[in-house]
Amino acid sequence: MPVQWRALEAWMKKFTFKLAATLALLVMAAGAGVLYATLAPGNRQHLGNSSCAGCHLAGDRVNAENASILTASQEILCGQCHPKAIQVSHPSGFAPKNKPPAAYPLDWKGDLTCSTCHEIHNSGNGLMRGTQRGKALCLSCHNDQFFAKMRDRGVSTQVGHLGGGSFVAAFLDVYSAKCMSCHDQRGNPKFATAVDQSGVVRHAGSSVNHPIGVNYKKSTIYGGYRPMHMISKKILLPDGKLSCVSCHQGYAGEHGKLVMNNTGSALCFECHDL
Repeated sequence: MPVQWRALEAWMKKFTFKLAATLALLVMAAGAGVLYATLAPGNRQHLGNSSCAGCHLAGDRVNAENASILTASQEILCGQCHPKAIQVSHPSGFAPKNKPPAAYPLDWKGDLTCSTCHEIHNSGNGLMRGTQRGKALCLSCHNDQFFAKMRDRGVSTQVGHLGGGSFVAAFLDVYSAKCMSCHDQRGNPKFATAVDQSGVVRHAGSSVNHPIGVNYKKSTIYGGYRPMHMISKKILLPDGKLSCVSCHQGYAGEHGKLVMNNTGSALCFECHDL
């Protein structure tokens, strides 16, 4: 074969390969065109500058058919950036007894997840679905009787993710600050729990007095405490500090419920090495 024919043949093979590669890219882009349109670099959507492969198994080939196939559960994926929201939050990652309204979709396996209430690729405040907020949002799925059984009639659970609050104390974590925004009302015996200037929580009736806002790891230096890695994972230490949610569940039907049974001071001995 003449040299020029061999050169032409090589050029044709190279051209065909490039054309096939270009067509493949166009097909992938068409399949995920809507997603690219909303998640283009530089936009203001949540995760707008993140790689699709960070969450979606299909990576850049994600489309409407395979978008629900994730690399891990939403609780794990969202928790990578929002660990506090996952720690003290409305329960997630389970199949609810009653199906929520269509505006709050379950995932492909029927579980209530982060995306049930949040538009993951939205740009609104809190990425919330719909317009309902606070108690009105809760009543989209729950009824008044559900909250009537709680000691505080559900006030503490109707905030989505615990945090913030009007109580200001530099040494408190955000969860304790939220708790104290209601409990620091000393004139009301139902909420008679206070944090004094020494950082001691004084519960109603002085039944339990305990430091709060203290860095647990630093406390272990003085002895009498178990190392952090040995205490139960149920005991949360936000920012490494003793918190209301170290001993109390943030979300529970029984308001103020302990994170574990304290029979024989079992909860106390999780931390105290006496």
